[in-house]
Amino acid sequence: MSLFVLQNIIHYALHLLFPGLVAFVFFRKEWKMVWIILLATMLVDIDHLFAEPIFDPNRCSVGFHYLHSYYAIAVYFLLLLFGNKIVRIVALGLLLHMATDFQDCLW
Repeated sequence: MSLFVLQNIIHYALHLLFPGLVAFVFFRKEWKMVWIILLATMLVDIDHLFAEPIFDPNRCSVGFHYLHSYYAIAVYFLLLLFGNKIVRIVALGLLLHMATDFQDCLW
């Protein structure tokens, strides 16, 4: 198995399965709805459409795309601290997304 294939398996498992685990462990009573919200935060990748090329497997998304910028991550962190319950769940999903994308920068 090539390193690129392994990286993609880990990346998409973290995007899809890890939010489900977080939802199940920390939001046991409503884990399915929380998992859906966490998955919906993947819409943050809409900012990839403004890049040239749209997809570059060797590009680190964090710090490159608008919604993956360090300023945006700071806003997500503030929303995690000061938002209502739904906003905090969305902020958590966005921060999990940024962490997942950041691990790609380490390969």
